[in-house]
Amino acid sequence: MNTIDWKNLAFGYIKTDYNIRCSYKDGKWGDLEVSESEYLNLHMAATCLHYGQEAFEGLKAFRGVDGKIRIFRLDENAKRLASSCKGIMMAEIPAQKFQEAVLKVVKMNERFVPPYGSGASLYIRPLLIGTSAQVGVKPASEYEFIIFVTPVGPYFKGGFNTTPFVILREYDRAAPLGTGTYKIGGNYAASLVAGQRAYDLGYSAVFYLDAKEKKYIDECGAANFFGIKNNTYITPKSTSILPSITNKSLMVLAEELGMKVERRHIPVEELATFEEAGACGTAAVISPIQRIDDLDENKSYVFSKDGTPGAICEKLYNKIRAIQLGEEEDKYGWITIVE
Repeated sequence: MNTIDWKNLAFGYIKTDYNIRCSYKDGKWGDLEVSESEYLNLHMAATCLHYGQEAFEGLKAFRGVDGKIRIFRLDENAKRLASSCKGIMMAEIPAQKFQEAVLKVVKMNERFVPPYGSGASLYIRPLLIGTSAQVGVKPASEYEFIIFVTPVGPYFKGGFNTTPFVILREYDRAAPLGTGTYKIGGNYAASLVAGQRAYDLGYSAVFYLDAKEKKYIDECGAANFFGIKNNTYITPKSTSILPSITNKSLMVLAEELGMKVERRHIPVEELATFEEAGACGTAAVISPIQRIDDLDENKSYVFSKDGTPGAICEKLYNKIRAIQLGEEEDKYGWITIVE
């Protein structure tokens, strides 16, 4: 524990003291249990292993300027996990139990919450899996809910910098009426090949177009997209995009900065008109986009010639971080303080 260099922490897994578990059996959830083990005892015929019955969340706890620990938008993560459960027919974890488990796991691993000013945070990973043994394709009757935490460094190595993205039309992230709106493992498995191809070509992420017509912007890798032009924050509307809690928050903050907000179909050619662009999500908050290369069309949409993030991206990034760290008032009730 004494060996953690908070200022140089990678975005990865580090063992912490405890995780929290809860089992669903006979149609009801049991009590929260504390575990020190990093492993699960799982039946080889569990539905999570064969039919992909698993959903997860990602949220963060921060050590604030006043020394208090803050969790960002806990209620929204509870709602999104419930939505994922409905989407793949799993038992829903009640919002109150979800909140209780998150607060408990953070409190019990308090010594792993990085200090204020380090740029690091405590990443919280709730996971829900189908555990009953089945060979036929149908929902499980038993489930396990687990939450573990791990301290993580900032997603950006070397600061808040822009990176290049690439459009790869031969890959789809999710079908228009499929499971793209749920945070489930299958969506991420489906993105691995395209993601690797993008990295091999020298890009930080794939830029997906809609799967049906390949005309509109969908998502960037595992993050939502937004573009800025004419003092307007514009983000795609689609039936296959994961509803990002960060994006939802940024829309509110953009309006607070006096900007208009539009959530609509964005034709790929419209990229040429944006002054700034970014990808947003829990891990990185905002990842400003330097340029998007469209290899099929032999086009490049450039948002930053010198690699520096745009002024609005930076303003939004600083504003959301200030709320998370208690440097700015939480007007919207987004923060839960760990007592």
